[in-house]
Amino acid sequence: MTSPQSDYAELVRFLVTPFLEEPDKLSIHCETYANGKIWVRLAFADSDKGHVFGRNGRTIQAMRSVVETAGKLADQSVHLEVFGSQTSQDSRGGGRRSSSRRSGDGPKKPVPKPVKRSEQVSED
Repeated sequence: MTSPQSDYAELVRFLVTPFLEEPDKLSIHCETYANGKIWVRLAFADSDKGHVFGRNGRTIQAMRSVVETAGKLADQSVHLEVFGSQTSQDSRGGGRRSSSRRSGDGPKKPVPKPVKRSEQVSED
């Protein structure tokens, strides 16, 4: 018989692996606390962050929903957290996803207001 922790770890592995270019860097850790909550923490290569998180975090949120629903069906409280990356040297980040800016997300330049034909000055 398998433990609930290993079942959740295998579920997370099943959900995450198709999104990884470096599946050998995947690390999954489960902890059960005295209050009955189960935390599933995963880490993977930095290069896979975009694939796993998805656009606006939709992919990782869908995975969290699946894991939490599986826990509810077993009358357990299960949470999925991305702990950090395998290639990161700095562990002080607390495992939270850092917000990174794409090159197109910078401040917008003001667009010049179009001039009406009647307002144009002629140089005749």
